[in-house]
Amino acid sequence: MSKEFTVGSKVRVIALPPYVKTADPMPMLRPPDVIRVGEEGIVLDRRPGGYWSVRFTRGAFLMESQYIESAEDKR
Repeated sequence: MSKEFTVGSKVRVIALPPYVKTADPMPMLRPPDVIRVGEEGIVLDRRPGGYWSVRFTRGAFLMESQYIESAEDKR
């Protein structure tokens, strides 16, 4: 079951996928080292296929919910 997040909420990376996709209109694959475990980002929107568009310091990437968790309820 996939986790649900609200647009504008903070999320944290809990594991790195084998690669990440940019959240551009024409997504490109990037190596996973553009983000790191523990990095926080802001949810921009929900995408088809179970992906979330998340803004990190090095750009916006498409993340599956299995790789992120809410950073707001972990205070």
